[in-house]
Amino acid sequence: MLIFNNMNYIGKNIRRLRQNKGWSQSQVAAQLKISVPAFSKIETGITDINISRLIQIAALFNVPTTGILAEDTGSPDIAKTNELNDIKAKLHDRDEEVNELQKRLINMYEEIRKR
Repeated sequence: MLIFNNMNYIGKNIRRLRQNKGWSQSQVAAQLKISVPAFSKIETGITDINISRLIQIAALFNVPTTGILAEDTGSPDIAKTNELNDIKAKLHDRDEEVNELQKRLINMYEEIRKR
C-alpha cells in the first residue's frame, strides 16, 4: 500500500478544494463515508493518506490526483480545475436558459397554430 508523507500541503490542498465548493467537513466526510474527525485529520495532516483515499478525494472534487499532491498550493492544476468548473457551471446555466427559451418558442408556435 502506497502512503504519502508530509500531509500538511496535501491537507491544505484538500481544504482549499472543499472550501471552493462551499462544502463543510461533515458534507465531505459523508460523501467519503468516513467520520468528520477522520476527515479533519486528513485536512490537518495528522493522518497519512493512502492512494485509494487520494483517488477517492480527487474524484469527489473532480480534480487530477496531481492537483492534490502539488506542493505549490497555487498549483496551476487546481487553478485550472477551478476555472474549468466555473466555466462548466456557466455553460450549464446557459443550456438551461436555451432549453427554457426553446420551450417558450414551441408554446408560442402552438398558440399561433391553433388560431
